[in-house]
Amino acid sequence: MTILVTGATGQLGRLVADALLARGASAADIRLGARDVAKAADLAERGFEVAHLDYDDAASVASAVAGADTVLLISGSAVGQRVPQHRAVIDAAAAAGVTKLVYTSVTKATTTDLLLAPEHKATEEAIAASGVPAVILRNGWYTENYAGDVAQAAASGAIAKSAGDGRVASAARRDFAEAAAVVLLEDGHVGEIYELGGDEAWTFDDLAAAATEITGREVVYRRLTLEEQTAALTEAGLDAGTIGFLTGLDQNIAAGDLAFTDGTLARLIGRPTTPLTTALRAA
Repeated sequence: MTILVTGATGQLGRLVADALLARGASAADIRLGARDVAKAADLAERGFEVAHLDYDDAASVASAVAGADTVLLISGSAVGQRVPQHRAVIDAAAAAGVTKLVYTSVTKATTTDLLLAPEHKATEEAIAASGVPAVILRNGWYTENYAGDVAQAAASGAIAKSAGDGRVASAARRDFAEAAAVVLLEDGHVGEIYELGGDEAWTFDDLAAAATEITGREVVYRRLTLEEQTAALTEAGLDAGTIGFLTGLDQNIAAGDLAFTDGTLARLIGRPTTPLTTALRAA
């Protein structure tokens, strides 16, 4: 069996490659797709097959997918361009007769108001329409997304957000990578849609407490209004698009859009998800 991992030089892709090996796969059976093959030189040295795969180059996608039985489509990072990029992989998988396509989507993709959801929803619909046997991994938030907030808090003593008392059921990237490896290697997952989140949904007060423990400095959570956060980000020199995204995300969190957790991730990987402080300290 040949397993293709797209976006393999990214933070999640590299962890998936490691998780596949840890769960008994052979590097010789794993093909890693990378837009810049040079960045995958270290992976090639470890025995992985490396293939050029650029989501914007359909020919490279088709070549990388050819001969693969199982494909992990890691969602692209180019917001606004991801649907056609993902369709290139889906079309290639259909043409190549791939028997399992695994896609990293987002929490409650088809029903949430989360800013990032529409492209994931469209991708899920494209996969369903393609007829390719598939597994959907609706990944929640990565704990590592908040490493920057903790680093800034070491200097400022505060984490300032307009997320109110909203909760985030995040988990470490390594946890999500292990889940991907499980469904890539095991039978019995095709047709499933897994909602994946950390075991505990934490508040920003909890994040401030974790930052206090990690930095050794007392850190507090400053609850901002939407207007206050917008003004602060504007003063910091951020552009309007970035400000809109950051404030919109905090409003999503305040509304509970990232709080869902039902233990599915822990059940898939066979262990508890990585605690908040542990993941942030590692990051």
